[in-house]
Amino acid sequence: MSARVALVWVITCLIWSTVWLFIKLGVRDVPPVTFAASRLFIAILVMLPVTLAMKIPLPRDPRDWRLIATTGVILLGINYALLNWGLQHVSSGLTAVLQSATPAFALVFGHLMLHDEKITVRKAVGLLLGMLGITVIFWDQLTFGGRAFSGSIAVTLGAVCVAFAYVMVRRSGRKLHPSIITTGQMIAAFIPLTIYAMLVEGNPLAIRWTTTAVTSVIYLALLGSVVAAWLNYWLLSRVGAVNLLVMGLVEPIIAIMLGAWFLNESMHGRAIVGGAVILFSVVLTMKQEK
Repeated sequence: MSARVALVWVITCLIWSTVWLFIKLGVRDVPPVTFAASRLFIAILVMLPVTLAMKIPLPRDPRDWRLIATTGVILLGINYALLNWGLQHVSSGLTAVLQSATPAFALVFGHLMLHDEKITVRKAVGLLLGMLGITVIFWDQLTFGGRAFSGSIAVTLGAVCVAFAYVMVRRSGRKLHPSIITTGQMIAAFIPLTIYAMLVEGNPLAIRWTTTAVTSVIYLALLGSVVAAWLNYWLLSRVGAVNLLVMGLVEPIIAIMLGAWFLNESMHGRAIVGGAVILFSVVLTMKQEK
């Protein structure tokens, strides 16, 4: 991995690490699917004119459009809905534990669907160590019951959606420009999310948007759905789906610090031990095969 690619990987990881905090803040005041659709609406307002101004050639193959639409609904539609709903019923720590399975799912999908991302003993051990490290950090939050169990299932299914969508793009969309993929996926996901939100959660304009919710949705739209998503696809063709998604093992460490700073959540010795295990697992997983 070149220094530039490594730097972009780190920056993207840092941005994604803040997403949990702002989603948690947003869905306290706004229904989950409405919040997700609003995030995409703002992001589309930014990405669509930028993409058109760049005059990037549009895909001519109908299969490319089907790929963009399908992965958009899975990645930004179903996943966002599941994640936002699940976060209402489980802690951000437990969410981090469950989402840490994303690279493991990607490893399985990549092995089945890609010729250049096969399961190796080193990668499998690295991912298992990473998940172990996260479990150590959040051991006291691993409790299930009632809505917490349903929320955990929803978050886990969201992780499956993320892994599957990225492997699909890695397999069939390598030639597509990141801006085309990002904008197309947003539009594809926005339509069903909006329809569901209006039918089930009511008119978004009638909802009382607090300052915290507005700030959160704008941050998530601009940094999470525009900048980080674009960088994700830039990285995908350079590091592969598994190495890209393995940043999900690092995000909980940063999330702990953010929680301590902004939400007065406590830090403990397990965070140091678990963090060291996670960082070692990342090095082990992303190290190039000889």
